[in-house]
Amino acid sequence: MNNRPDSSHNNNPLSSKNAQRFWLILGVAILVLFLFMFGTPNNVPNASRISLDDFAQYVRQGNVDAITVRGGQDVIIQLRSGSTVTYYKERETDLFEALKTFGVTNQQLAGVRFIEQQGDNTSNLLFQLAIAVVPTLLIIWLLWRMMRSVRTGQDQAMSFGRSRARVVRDMERPQVTFADVAGAEEAKEELKEIVEFLKEPEKFIRLGARIPKGVLMVGPPGTGKTLMARAVAGEAGVPFFSISGSEFVEMFVGVGASRVRDLFDRAKAEAPAIVFVDEIDAVGRHRGAGLGGGHDEREQTLNQILVEMDGFETGTNVIVMAATNRPDILDPALLRPGRFDRKVVMDNPDIKGRLEILKVHAKGKPLASDVDLEALAKITAGFSGADLENLINEAAILTARRNKKAIGMSELQESMERVIMGPERKTRVISDKEKKTIAYHEAGHAILHHVLENANPVHKITIIPRGRAGGYVMSLPEDDIFLRSREEFEDQIVAAMGGRAAEEIVFNRVTTGASSDLQQATQLARAMVTQYGMSDALGPRTFGGGGGAVFLGREIGEQRDYSEQAAEQIDNEVRRIVQTAYNRARDLLTTYRDKLDMLATMLLEHETLDRATFEAIMSGQIPVNTSPALFDARTEVSGGA
Repeated sequence: MNNRPDSSHNNNPLSSKNAQRFWLILGVAILVLFLFMFGTPNNVPNASRISLDDFAQYVRQGNVDAITVRGGQDVIIQLRSGSTVTYYKERETDLFEALKTFGVTNQQLAGVRFIEQQGDNTSNLLFQLAIAVVPTLLIIWLLWRMMRSVRTGQDQAMSFGRSRARVVRDMERPQVTFADVAGAEEAKEELKEIVEFLKEPEKFIRLGARIPKGVLMVGPPGTGKTLMARAVAGEAGVPFFSISGSEFVEMFVGVGASRVRDLFDRAKAEAPAIVFVDEIDAVGRHRGAGLGGGHDEREQTLNQILVEMDGFETGTNVIVMAATNRPDILDPALLRPGRFDRKVVMDNPDIKGRLEILKVHAKGKPLASDVDLEALAKITAGFSGADLENLINEAAILTARRNKKAIGMSELQESMERVIMGPERKTRVISDKEKKTIAYHEAGHAILHHVLENANPVHKITIIPRGRAGGYVMSLPEDDIFLRSREEFEDQIVAAMGGRAAEEIVFNRVTTGASSDLQQATQLARAMVTQYGMSDALGPRTFGGGGGAVFLGREIGEQRDYSEQAAEQIDNEVRRIVQTAYNRARDLLTTYRDKLDMLATMLLEHETLDRATFEAIMSGQIPVNTSPALFDARTEVSGGA
């Protein structure tokens, strides 16, 4: 699907905590500056101060020209040499009496000019005022902060039970419409009636029709369930309340139910409106499954949702939309008519849907002339809308990395492989012996995919490591497959065993490189026996997986609904299927041994072979021991998983 991320961001440069820290630092800086400027109660430098003894000595020696008393405390002494010194006396002290005690006579004082000035006590007063006011202001600020913290805690306690749904209204609503959603035409048709009801409810009410109260969208991840809900809101032009199922449940009992009530009250107040609950399985699982019984917080939340959805008035134009990947674990009461009346399936798109999705995401991006979106749609079977969006985005990033101006087909194929398996690991050091083993391993897979009737065609073979794989064969079906036969499963298991069989035929030994192949083959064989009833020995029935013990959802393990004897038969049948497939793989590769050697040699020389080169080798157009100069092994026609 076409995903358009929301562009709403918080543009506030300062959070509340940063703002508080900023104002605190600013206040301290102003206080320090104030004390620095007015901290000294006079403007006389301390460096030139002298003691009373030195002062008296200057007077006795006749070195004093004038004495200026400023403010009753600061004594400025001008010496005959032209320099100036100061002396600080107490306000109550008589200067002349103090000098006489140090031996200064009246005659010596008579030759000195005496000046008395009124001092500037502004700085002293400001200093005293600061000492009195600043602590008081600091105490008031601390009390205000404490009261504010208490008030904030009370507000949080009061708002704890309120819904945290994100609401978008009118012009702020997401500009997503049905035109932005591709590959889900059936879902659009189902939801167009919802849009029409929200726009013209009287048309339905007049005829006595009851519009569905709830729409449950079901599908794998990445198929566009959330996007479709936004498109419905965009088409209808109504307020859109969006919340996740996990946001209802908190550690405090009753909070979830309170948030549900608040959410529906807000939605009904702004009706017509849409309430979208994403991942509803987080809160809507089967009741009676938890350890808390009926008092479990999650169950209380679910009960409140059931009551609110069932308690709508007839004229309340509120549509509840929900999305989930696991409809099988939802409570039956949630799915009954009157609550979630409709279930819209959002499955992975078919080839036509994939083409439309690729066109949507390619819009506005420069594409090279060799890009064939239809061919790309054919080889991306099983991709969801999110996968296709990621594919186009990875191709654009790869194009920018290669300093190209347009996205080419090679970038799209490379991005598809990156999405499936990860980036290439060309720097990985592989010995010649391991490289030869990998070449024969991948050649074995490719040959079996080619010769088996029900196997998928080969699109690419490479021995360049990618992700966790040392090499891989890319094979995809030509068309979308919805039904699988026993013969298809058997041929798929044979193709999976081709790598191990090739190693044993050529080197007479096996390696750990076939571990994932063995796991895949075993899983398919067990599914044939236990799920699809494709075993003649055990008959058309299933084994296990039926309604196991419930714990916060569905089952905590597989339920054994069969005996130990049946379990032994299942193991024997799985072993027989896998061993038979392995024997077939060995026989076929022995028959095509010359093609196996040729293909491995080509892989060791070119590392990567495309579909045209591979088919030319298998058809004999490229003779043995001949290097195909006319084929470019680096040109991938297609790729896949």
